Amino acid sequence: MNQFLIKPKVQFGANALDFISQMHAHHAFIVTDKAMVKFGLADEVTRRLTQSGITFSIYDDVMPDPDISAIVKGMKIMDMQYPDVVIALGGGSVIDAAKAVIYSLWHTKKDVNRVKPQFIAIPTTSGTGSEVTSFSVIKSQSEKLVLVDEFMLPDVAILDPVLVKSVPASITADTGMDVLCHALEAYVSRTASDFSDALAEKAVQLVFGHLIDCYRDGSNLVAREKMHNASCIAGMAFTNASLGITHSLAHALGGVFHIPHGRANALLMAQVVAFNADLEGRCDNEAAKRYANLAKNLNLPASTMREGVESLIVAINVLKDEMNMPKGIQATGINEFDFNARLGEMVGQALRDSCTPTNPRDVSKVQLEVLYRQSF
Repeated sequence: MNQFLIKPKVQFGANALDFISQMHAHHAFIVTDKAMVKFGLADEVTRRLTQSGITFSIYDDVMPDPDISAIVKGMKIMDMQYPDVVIALGGGSVIDAAKAVIYSLWHTKKDVNRVKPQFIAIPTTSGTGSEVTSFSVIKSQSEKLVLVDEFMLPDVAILDPVLVKSVPASITADTGMDVLCHALEAYVSRTASDFSDALAEKAVQLVFGHLIDCYRDGSNLVAREKMHNASCIAGMAFTNASLGITHSLAHALGGVFHIPHGRANALLMAQVVAFNADLEGRCDNEAAKRYANLAKNLNLPASTMREGVESLIVAINVLKDEMNMPKGIQATGINEFDFNARLGEMVGQALRDSCTPTNPRDVSKVQLEVLYRQSF
């Protein structure tokens, strides 16, 4: 018996933030970062809370790739004045941190008579899909730990395109490729289903249809809304179907060398597609069939499975080139000596990563090392 989980209520489109004004709550705990406060996006939330007579406290020290100490700090602040609603405002790191704070505080204080607060996630990048997933990525030293628990699913996701129109072009590229990677990996996952397939296919189409427009003109709110929706849709797909070794490799690469997550995925994606499809071999497995189907959906040449896989890889690389993304890991400024010195460590982390078991093709240490070297 299988299941497909649909939980968060999704508020999307223009003025989606006005949902906050409709809430019935006494005290809100806001998890965000300094940038959201500095650029006034946090004010968009606090103003609506104040107008509704809801008091609030703020934890705004979340940094990219939050570590365990950041979670402990957030727990202490949340515990001081326990809220009836938690609002995460920011990118994937902020939303992941809020999930871990809620989860950890709840499970360390089970004996306290409390009600689990409503959890509202408001993404300010179009990439992670964290607003609709049960995943949280937390850093422990140089390793990224992937926590997975339905308890961490938000209750409401608010997708307002106004919040992403000022995202810089380079971050738009990184996060947009993260969306594509989520959709591709969910589509070929060992636990994919008809339900996740439908979402993954749509997310892929939206990315190829609108990401370049977002990159070239961030003020294009139609394109921004489409990519914001694509991020959420891909998140729904992979929280049910899980991911694969592009993410496993990217988690380790990002943890060791501090490469933004979406960029790390982009550096590895084409090589993993070729590996999963067995492009150097027969190229006739289930993953190859699925990649070729995506190519057909994008109106790319796909008269055979091999041609479809190759077309998809070309399309991925063209997308990267159009957004001036680095072609290989070395182009990010990592020298070969340092890369080789940490290669074994990264391979070990990728093997242990929770995304590896659902990759469509089994993988060994040697094969992961080859994929890293190809991507370098």
